[in-house]
Amino acid sequence: MDRSEAVELIKRAREEWQAEEWLRAADLYERVLAHYPDENPSAVWWYDAALAHKFLRNWTKAYELGREAAARAPRGEGDPAYWNLGIAATIQRDWATAREAWDGFGIQLPDGVGEIEGRFGQACVRLDTGGEREVVWIDRLCPTRGRVVNVPVTAGRRFGEIVVHDGEPKGRRVVDGREYPVFDELLLFEASDLPTFTVTVNAGEAADIEALVELFLAQGYGAEPASSFELLCACCSEGTLERRRSVHGGAQQVSLAASEEEARRLLDQWVTQTPSGRAWSGLAPVG
Repeated sequence: MDRSEAVELIKRAREEWQAEEWLRAADLYERVLAHYPDENPSAVWWYDAALAHKFLRNWTKAYELGREAAARAPRGEGDPAYWNLGIAATIQRDWATAREAWDGFGIQLPDGVGEIEGRFGQACVRLDTGGEREVVWIDRLCPTRGRVVNVPVTAGRRFGEIVVHDGEPKGRRVVDGREYPVFDELLLFEASDLPTFTVTVNAGEAADIEALVELFLAQGYGAEPASSFELLCACCSEGTLERRRSVHGGAQQVSLAASEEEARRLLDQWVTQTPSGRAWSGLAPVG
């Protein structure tokens, strides 16, 4: 391939990119890179080709091309080539490469080898399953993985599952003056064994509902009262939203993440904790 042909292919690749024809763009970049892997602009071409496959959720190719892009990127300067490689390597469960990528980006990881199990704070993730979208809270285990700490209402999703999320926030949540990013989910990384149940509870005060939530959380389970949910349009969901955890007393449905035996035991314990005003009925599995 001569240089004039390469220039024409790169021009076409950029046009396909602008049209969001990711596969065509990546194929054109790769045709050029097969002949010119280390020209001055080659690092950008490797990056764009890898990013196109990330958009396509082709993680094998995103990983393969991402390694080439990162090999040509400056270390410790927050270059996005490392971030995208970190995501792809995580999904491939290549922990050595993921650790190397996060270090190249400039992120300090906990010491060790293998799977990254750190404390990267709380954030929110927008689950997307079959067109349904729900924002849940996660505890971040690494720069791109988090454990879900809500009981999702989206069908098929569970408390305790681990998800991989994108790196660019699409929205913010502000709680008690502190801002948390909202990331889009890329995929379900590890399913949860805990089933989901719904139950109708009667409680005299909001404090009774809060006590139920705390009782389940203390045992490593989840409880999510209906009064804590808020429906938002897509525009509001992707903006900055100030949230206050708001629950109220009275009769309402609560979503629970626990085995049926444990759910019944803890509900009975919750009822007996106070002389009156608490009751439950209609425990039923979801999905």
